[in-house]
Amino acid sequence: MIGFIKKDLAMIKGNMKVLVILFIVYVAMGFASEMNISFILPFMSVMIMLSTFSYDDFNKWDAYAVTLPNGRKNSVRAKYLTTFLIVLVVTILVMFFETMISYVHNNTIDFENVLLTVPITMLSTLLVEVMMYPAIYKWGIEKARIGIFGVVFGIEIVGSLLIKLIDFSKIASAFSILENYGLLLFMIGTLLSLVISYKISLKIYQRKEF
Repeated sequence: MIGFIKKDLAMIKGNMKVLVILFIVYVAMGFASEMNISFILPFMSVMIMLSTFSYDDFNKWDAYAVTLPNGRKNSVRAKYLTTFLIVLVVTILVMFFETMISYVHNNTIDFENVLLTVPITMLSTLLVEVMMYPAIYKWGIEKARIGIFGVVFGIEIVGSLLIKLIDFSKIASAFSILENYGLLLFMIGTLLSLVISYKISLKIYQRKEF
């Protein structure tokens, strides 16, 4: 499985120059204008991992991977582990630069904000990615990308309609007891989604013909 992870990291390394430039630009904008980079940079990891699927399709990697011992299981497992690794590395970098930006602009470090915002962003990024992977394994990266954008657009439309039609203040007050456990529940929900997504992706991949 280590070889599968190295393969994805090698693909990512090929685009590293572009990624480093983008990273520097966003960090510079954060220092110059106090722009919040905690949400922008982690979602770059989404694009990074999507590019590995595109490379796999282009190079017919899956047809080779399935011929290896435990190739199907290791291929899917490595993709999820690589995703977690990339998100973790980017999150650590964001936490460091957010701390520096806060100190430069305010002469103080808002540890509470950094320690709350960054983990939520990391979990949100993981959640977005694990929701996409089963669709990618089922239909391929190109078709899945169109479907994902369609679903996201549909959710935005439905959400905007619900906001206008439903009084969410009463619903929010009913769940106020969960306020102190929000981050913990979000973490548990994300981890459960990660496990479920992996199981679904593995099942799809094991049945797929290449």
